Amino acid sequence: MIIDLHAHYVPRSFLEAIEKHGAPHGASLRRDGADPTIVVGGRPYGPITRHYYETRPRLADMDKARVDMQVLSLNPPMVYWADAELGIRLARLYNDELAATVAARPDRLAGLATVPLQDIPAAAQELERAVRELGLKGVYIGSNIGGKDLDHPDLFPFLAKAEALRAPVFLHPIDVLGVERLRSYYLHNGLGNPYETALAAARLIFGGVLDRLPRLQVCLAHAGGALPYLFGRLDRVYRVRKEARGTLRRAPSAYLRRFTYDTIAHSEQALRYLISVMGADRVALGSDYRFDMGLLDPAGPVRALRPLARADRDAILGGVAAKLLKL
Repeated sequence: MIIDLHAHYVPRSFLEAIEKHGAPHGASLRRDGADPTIVVGGRPYGPITRHYYETRPRLADMDKARVDMQVLSLNPPMVYWADAELGIRLARLYNDELAATVAARPDRLAGLATVPLQDIPAAAQELERAVRELGLKGVYIGSNIGGKDLDHPDLFPFLAKAEALRAPVFLHPIDVLGVERLRSYYLHNGLGNPYETALAAARLIFGGVLDRLPRLQVCLAHAGGALPYLFGRLDRVYRVRKEARGTLRRAPSAYLRRFTYDTIAHSEQALRYLISVMGADRVALGSDYRFDMGLLDPAGPVRALRPLARADRDAILGGVAAKLLKL
């Protein structure tokens, strides 16, 4: 079974809610073409084509790519831009719509919840509802929450709740560091996203979160960003700088296999390297459907890798995701 772990879904009702309620929070829906674009703080996210909210064209793309199942999640700007009240409403609306869409085609679709992390107790409560009542398979969160890194003490109770629920956490970059210097040439995505992912993962490691939550499952988007290529430097920092050690029990590289990595590397050599370092049992197929930075044939690069043992190929194409999400 071919499972795409990283595919985006944005229901129409969610877009309508942003259009109706977003203005006081700096959010709007721009309709300057056939497809709307979400705008938050002046930054556009989109366009949101019908593939994001209609199942038929999604399934047609999946069939063309020979993908059996997509795991659906929200995309940036998520819901953190709103105040707590609106964020809770948006998250509940999204999760209800996602659960209904998945229930209509459980043979082809699964879902990851979104949560209002600007209100930690509400986020924990919504995650429990999404997993226990709606049947969603995990949770999708940003790499930082309004500037709070993931090792911030305020966020720990939520991550502990995810561990207790055995709900995998899919980590996606948002509000990337150094954005003012990355605005040109689309570098906020080309470089900013992978740097941001590496930073978020490093904070989970150095901040001791992974030590304190040994059963927490975290998946990193975009082949782990820069993390797989910089772990040697992080190990060096750990060895030579006492301020880097803190309560860390092992060198940073010892934590690399605590993460699962999707396959969106955009390079055969990079993907091959990722698999060689992390192991095929920590790499899962991803497409970033349906962004232009994504892959319409996500399985193609994996099938083309030579040499790659059949068992490793099967694990990457679906086995790892099935085990992670208990599909």
